[in-house]
Amino acid sequence: MPTERPQTRWPRGATTIAEVATAAGVSRATVSRVMNGRDTVDAELAARVKEVAARLQYRPSNVARSLSLGRTDTVAVVVPDLANPMFQQVLRGVAAAAADAGYRVLVADTAEHAGDEEKVVVDARMRCDALVLVSPRMPERALRALLPQVRPAVVVNRAPDGTTPTLEIDYAHGIGQIVDHLLGLGHRHLLYLAGPPESASHLRRLEALRVAAAHRSGVRLSEMPAGASVEAGYAVAGDVLAARPTAVVAYNDLVAFGLLARLNELGVAVPGDLSIVGFDDIELARFATPSLTTAAVPQAELGRLAWEHLRPLLAGGEPVQDPAPIRPTLAVRASTGPVPPSVRLARAAEGGAPQAAADPLRDVAWRLEAGVPAAEATADLIGASSAAHHGELPLARYVTGADLPPVHARRPYLHPVHTAGGTALTDVSPVDHRHHYGMSFAVPVVNGTSYWGGRTFLRDEGPTLLPNHGRQVPRSRRVVGGTLVEDVAWLDERDEPLLREDRTLEAHPWADARAWLLRWSSTLHAEHGELRIESPATNGRPQAGYGGLFWRLAAADTTSVLGEGLAGEQAVHGSRSPWLAFVQRRELASATLLLVQPPEQLRPWFVRVAEYPGAGPALAWDSVTRVPAGGTLEAGLAAVLVDRALGADEAAELAARAWA
Repeated sequence: MPTERPQTRWPRGATTIAEVATAAGVSRATVSRVMNGRDTVDAELAARVKEVAARLQYRPSNVARSLSLGRTDTVAVVVPDLANPMFQQVLRGVAAAAADAGYRVLVADTAEHAGDEEKVVVDARMRCDALVLVSPRMPERALRALLPQVRPAVVVNRAPDGTTPTLEIDYAHGIGQIVDHLLGLGHRHLLYLAGPPESASHLRRLEALRVAAAHRSGVRLSEMPAGASVEAGYAVAGDVLAARPTAVVAYNDLVAFGLLARLNELGVAVPGDLSIVGFDDIELARFATPSLTTAAVPQAELGRLAWEHLRPLLAGGEPVQDPAPIRPTLAVRASTGPVPPSVRLARAAEGGAPQAAADPLRDVAWRLEAGVPAAEATADLIGASSAAHHGELPLARYVTGADLPPVHARRPYLHPVHTAGGTALTDVSPVDHRHHYGMSFAVPVVNGTSYWGGRTFLRDEGPTLLPNHGRQVPRSRRVVGGTLVEDVAWLDERDEPLLREDRTLEAHPWADARAWLLRWSSTLHAEHGELRIESPATNGRPQAGYGGLFWRLAAADTTSVLGEGLAGEQAVHGSRSPWLAFVQRRELASATLLLVQPPEQLRPWFVRVAEYPGAGPALAWDSVTRVPAGGTLEAGLAAVLVDRALGADEAAELAARAWA
């Protein structure tokens, strides 16, 4: 008897629209109308079709649905290089906003090949309903000829043409901030590491640099081809050193990363030997070693804005008016510092080094960043000397600190702060203490929240990194001449208000001493309940009662500290001297930072010299400070910045006038 072959059982495919129609007793057209959400089908019949579709696990084909409806519910984002985190963040912003509207995103990467870009763009548009072109590399004429063929589209990071919705970056503003920052640190020879030649953003950054340099006396700008990648920055390090600039402006953060890596291998100190600035502020910029000073562009926000401009076009509406050019903000970190002493010495030998103005300052005034709400703006303190040829002198910069890492306790701070002769007396995010930022109001613990940054000292445990970092947020600000007044909210780690501060920064010339005076006065209001202010010392760490108005100085060749009848770190630390003076000596110039307490607020000094230069009056030296609900606490500190080394007698004389 022949053996019977077993019957082959093929796996069943997905349920078809025909099977749903048969089971529901309707036509395929009716099933299609129901599944596409059209309201032309009787409600009872539509319910039956949906019940059958669910029971048979029917899923409409997206391809077939797109052919039927004439749309794909997909938009394409075309970028020059998906490996660049800048473009990843823009893509993330588009994708998140599009997903909320039920759209998917297709990504196309042109790999920096401008010649292939037009073909990639056209191909992407054929597969999607609309396009977002991010930093297109093709020439302007080719781009403008292409855009009418691929509409609807939005362009990010090109100049607007008046027809296609465009998001533009104000590179002139960002570059201007970079140049002013570097000049304020004493740099005069700047080197630009150029981006891809076909990149419009490179061309506009270069143009802005040339204009900024041309409008500032004594600036020399060099240019060097590089590229857009980490490898490009790494490869040109030798040529950078041969060009002997004191500061480098990289096309983007990736190029800066590569340069930092190679300089580290070569033993070149950043910023001790060379300062470096990037552009974009990608996520890794603050985690570089050292952390990277860079012009921050709101990348994810660019993506979200691109979708907002694209969405009305998808619905057949009119384009939304282009927003004002988006202004980068300078994130000052540890990769920039004062010009190296050896360079200042060489300038002096050549007769070209600007030293402390022979004439005293005649005026100082705060200047707010233009076009930015006052409470969010950077404020620059500008001085004018008695001699017109000295021109404007950058004395200090006051920033909101909104871009600090949360673990550093975001807060406004002063940096850089200079003497009238241009010597920097502040440091920011140094390697030894990343959470130190120039001069700021920094307190380790207020009601369990850290406004100091970094680790919190716990009794019997030691320094422990806790998720307890709060932030200080300026709510309002007004400026009149040399006086800046702020209302500051102190928010806890849950972003709830903990206290309110009235803050005043007041600056004056010091006519007879080649110096100037800065006074910081604060009143803390316990409007939300009792305040408990602590320090590591109150939690069991002896002699560590830091916290309050704290000044972190820049490094110098030598630093010594004096107090009233006192000399040296051990003598001044913990004393209630009315004043202390940091005397710093450098190869070319010496300077003194004289810190003076208000006569009615003499608190113990927390002082460091050997480990790092920094000091401030302690709010909770060895016991907890309590402020009752509804009460206030006053804190103040005056700083006299002098372009020479002071002795104890002269320091005491100047200190007696600081709060007069």
